[in-house]
Amino acid sequence: MNNDWMTDTVTQVSILNALLARRFDGCLPCRELLKYGDFGTGTYDRMDGEMILVDGRLYQAGADGKVHTPDPDNSTPFATVCRFRADHTWTLSESTNLEALRKMVDAKVSNRNVMCAIRVEGSFPYMKTHALQIQSEPYPPTAEVVHACVQHEMKDVSGTLVGFRGTPYLRGINDVGYHLHFLSDDKTQGGHVLEFVMERGDCAVDICGNHHVILPEDGAVLAGIDMKRDWVTEFHDALEALSE
Repeated sequence: MNNDWMTDTVTQVSILNALLARRFDGCLPCRELLKYGDFGTGTYDRMDGEMILVDGRLYQAGADGKVHTPDPDNSTPFATVCRFRADHTWTLSESTNLEALRKMVDAKVSNRNVMCAIRVEGSFPYMKTHALQIQSEPYPPTAEVVHACVQHEMKDVSGTLVGFRGTPYLRGINDVGYHLHFLSDDKTQGGHVLEFVMERGDCAVDICGNHHVILPEDGAVLAGIDMKRDWVTEFHDALEALSE
């Protein structure tokens, strides 16, 4: 198979609405996922931690904030990957936080109707993450799973930010904003990024104008889900109620 079509292409497994509808069981083996990209984010079977794919290697950040290498036969219920090839690069030499980084990427890629992959290698005086913890059937609402995540704080750590900026038209398909994961340089700490302070960093953005969705088992992963429901709003409303 000619893989030229994968250039500047984001490939995702399943869709966000399925995850919000409690479809937590893995539906694509990780070894298969690696055929579509060397960079990306996601989660593992039964929501077992945060997936971090960088330089073609998979890592799994557990609920305890510690990172290990997953079994390649493990599977994912939801993941987003690409073959990262930078279109824009720049170096930051002054203190930066998450919001400032978002504004920088928006300035580099002003067309909000294309996805872009974001990679930052930096030094972080402060990093806060969390990670999903493995679930058992009957699965609870996704908002409860996210709300139960334990937060972890790191100080004076170097590592890599891995993630994407989604587009508005992907609502219910993928995240419509920024979604970043972190992996420390020594590959021992990481998770879903909540906030950070970065003192310096080398930034790169890959503009991905193409979008490919894999629905395993001929779409069976979506069977029985009411796609007329606004799963995204329901999730955010439930998460807000839990946080009050």
